[in-house]
Amino acid sequence: MHERTTTSPVADLRGLWVPLVTPFDGRDELDAASLRGLADRVLRNGASGIVALGTTGEPAVLTNVEQRRVIEITSESCTEAGRSLIVGAGTNSTRTTINAVHVLDGVAAIVGALIVVPYYTRPSPAAIVEHFRVVAAESPVPLVAYNVPYRTGRGLGAKEILELASFPNVVGIKQAVGCIDADTLEVLRVAPEHFHVFAGDDAFIAPTILMGGDGAIAAAAHVCTPLFVALVDAARAGDVRTARSIAHRLLPVVEAGFAEPNPAVWKAALHALGEIATPNLRAPMTSASVEATARIRTAVASASARVAVS
Repeated sequence: MHERTTTSPVADLRGLWVPLVTPFDGRDELDAASLRGLADRVLRNGASGIVALGTTGEPAVLTNVEQRRVIEITSESCTEAGRSLIVGAGTNSTRTTINAVHVLDGVAAIVGALIVVPYYTRPSPAAIVEHFRVVAAESPVPLVAYNVPYRTGRGLGAKEILELASFPNVVGIKQAVGCIDADTLEVLRVAPEHFHVFAGDDAFIAPTILMGGDGAIAAAAHVCTPLFVALVDAARAGDVRTARSIAHRLLPVVEAGFAEPNPAVWKAALHALGEIATPNLRAPMTSASVEATARIRTAVASASARVAVS
């Protein structure tokens, strides 16, 4: 039984969030038109909101000016669609993370900042908790923690996550630990109602939500977006049969999309679908292989065909 306690209300962050890629043109410049078109399309397809400058958006290789432009474009799309925006703002330094969240003050449609566990420096669990406490106290917008140990070299267990949940300005977590482990289940069991738990591994969207999660931040939802929306909605409604059926249908898409380093394959798929001008990533990342591109195209076509006849 789900046993969360209640606290003061915050923005409703439940549902499917798409962490958008950052498209580049043939000159390796930000492709603003493709970004706007993509943002508008995923919102029309039913996404609850957009995550800008998440890992999938390649923020580490964008200039400050480019990052600001991405925020402006996605904010405009969300505002016009009446949807919400979360912006990635975490760094491996508490000071620079504070500076990054200050930039978000006054951004239209924003409901949160996605703050990754500090990477590379490998702080202790207590130091990570303190990092979030300090940033939350300084931030003009609520924080969503991002727990992704394989990228950061450090992870948060249930004890630390529940400490974060007690901070007034921390409203959720993207949990991307490569499985549904006992720590995740414990957080889902006892976290306060205001603390949103998002599936961060796209293969585990349905089980995470069925065990009490609030939604997903899913790179795979760049493609087959309506189907991912239906998956999240079914799981949130407790419709196990439908959620299971859709999850099975989407698993080949998820597996194909993450066969090479993110976001290469998603960009390849979007380019093949005519939604972005090039499949290019910015160095040191490279574009998806021919084989991976063919595989994701086949997976998307198969999933889409099954949707059409269902």
